[in-house]
Amino acid sequence: MNGPAPDSVAAAIERLVRADQGRLLAALIARLGSFQLAEDAMQEALESAVTHWSRNGVPERPQGWVLRVAGRKAIDRLRRDGSENRKIAALRPLLSDLEQADKPEIADDRLRLIFTCCHPALERKTQMALTLRTICGLSTGEVAALFLDTEVAMGQRLTRAKAKIAKAGIAYAVPGPDQWPDRLQSVLSVIYLVFSADYASSAIASRNLAQEAIFLASLLNQLRPEDAEIEGCLALLNLTNARRAARTDWQGVSVPLGNQDRTKWDSDLIAQGLALIDRAMTRGRPGPYQIKAAIAALHCRTNPPDWKQIVMLYDSLLRFEPTPVVRLQRAVALAEAGWLEGALEAIAWLEPALDEYQPFHAARAELFSRAGDKSHARLAYQRALHLTRNPADRALLEQKLKMLG
Repeated sequence: MNGPAPDSVAAAIERLVRADQGRLLAALIARLGSFQLAEDAMQEALESAVTHWSRNGVPERPQGWVLRVAGRKAIDRLRRDGSENRKIAALRPLLSDLEQADKPEIADDRLRLIFTCCHPALERKTQMALTLRTICGLSTGEVAALFLDTEVAMGQRLTRAKAKIAKAGIAYAVPGPDQWPDRLQSVLSVIYLVFSADYASSAIASRNLAQEAIFLASLLNQLRPEDAEIEGCLALLNLTNARRAARTDWQGVSVPLGNQDRTKWDSDLIAQGLALIDRAMTRGRPGPYQIKAAIAALHCRTNPPDWKQIVMLYDSLLRFEPTPVVRLQRAVALAEAGWLEGALEAIAWLEPALDEYQPFHAARAELFSRAGDKSHARLAYQRALHLTRNPADRALLEQKLKMLG
């Protein structure tokens, strides 16, 4: 009797990897205590699935099948590597529940995995790369393309990170109440960086990183419900992603927020985002992501938005994040609220810190232009053009430069 069509087996494995890889990998790491061993065992199990499923058909619960086989592959790998017998014996009880993995409920260890990937002992780029690789399931090549690295260099970075986690004895656990606020901000920061990378890079157009980030934030919200900052972060991502279709015009030129066609905004995402931020604010535990989401909500609720209220929100945000970038955003809001002179004065102080930051020069050029200082506006636009990598932003800056005459 012929087995299932190869295409159907390949499609089943692809669906499994896309939907469940992070969850399955987290379950394996929880039991094995090793990123590398879990990844290797998982890969071998998926390779076995191609052979076995082609012959016997896709099992009723493919996730359980992969976990069970991966556990056996891990034991085999340790034995081949000559690992001590007592280490193998210690692992057997941890892996025993995988033999019963055909049950519908598989323990979800991804929350612990997220906090491990985003541990403060790892630098931010490594945190982000490890999150994309393990939880989002991007290949090493895809992660490398995002950072404009070679695949070899990114592979080495990920290997060093896994070794550091093992050597430093970084706990594979959700932090306790005393560490939760600080560690959560690190996790949310990585999620937001993943989201922002979708707009900043076209290196892996086949992967919607914004959607990956929303998935991570939604996962956090499910695994840790009623946390105001998680709700604020998810609201911010939804409200920002809702404007995706309006960010460029038919010629591929970036469209500033105030000039976007609001009929292209996703009303369902906006409704979800507004509901989330309203719910978060009622909890009475303010934080930076709630404030950023509240600013995004004001842009969605009225046209033009209440710029004076936005300035006040930036004042609140500065208490949490007194960074040059937040001060730049506040200066832009000041100008929109009618205080152009104050905005120019505020932005002048930021040049030493933000000279290599393209949005700083673009904002500075716009403010100079409004003040009638075309000479300085032209220089600022030229500097912004020199720093931009995004083709849509480049087209907009060139357009504005031409308008100066």
